[in-house]
Amino acid sequence: MIAENLQIVNAKIAEAARKSGRDPGRIGLIAVTKTVPVDRIREAMQAGLACFGENKIQEAKAKIEILGRTACRWHFIGHLQKNKVKFLFDRFDLVHSVDGFELAEAIHAQSLERRWVMPILIQVNISGERSKSGVDPAQLQELLVRVAPLPGIQVRGLMALPPMDPDPERSRPYFSRLRELRDGCAKMGIDNIRLDDLSMGMSNDYPVAIEEGATLVRVGSALFGPRPRP
Repeated sequence: MIAENLQIVNAKIAEAARKSGRDPGRIGLIAVTKTVPVDRIREAMQAGLACFGENKIQEAKAKIEILGRTACRWHFIGHLQKNKVKFLFDRFDLVHSVDGFELAEAIHAQSLERRWVMPILIQVNISGERSKSGVDPAQLQELLVRVAPLPGIQVRGLMALPPMDPDPERSRPYFSRLRELRDGCAKMGIDNIRLDDLSMGMSNDYPVAIEEGATLVRVGSALFGPRPRP
């Protein structure tokens, strides 16, 4: 089932990329494995998936301990508390959800202790919803200037979550806005800031996100099926 679902997702990624004049090979697919058991992740790896996204540190720790770090890449995509920063190291290749200076500084401090540089994305609250984390778009440039001198991190791009909507077209303006924000910040030419990546789009809207410039899409239920209700 996962192999068949992956074929469908890859086909949609390729179609969306071609529609927007982009190379499908430049779109990274992150399989979101929140609540997905280890045996299903192994099945996904056998099907060809190589990058997995986890939302919770404790759940991720257990899975990574079993599955290891060499056979695949792991991204942390959920809300991150400062007291859990120490668990990122030796486990994750990219953190998508850095939502402010204090968290960036905490990751930087832990990185220095380990002689590490942690790649991160800055999460932007593109919708202005109080229920969502992320920097206010109006404060993004200021945040990038503040985190740029921190050698323990390297900003690789931006991440956003639009409002949940069954119609993916209603997400398009939010994706477009994030791309515009990225382009504007990139023109500033801030040292130690790379804005190559846009992490946006999930199972219901990733083709639209790709059409609007996503380089990383976070896909769960379209690969693994609906999550069981708690």
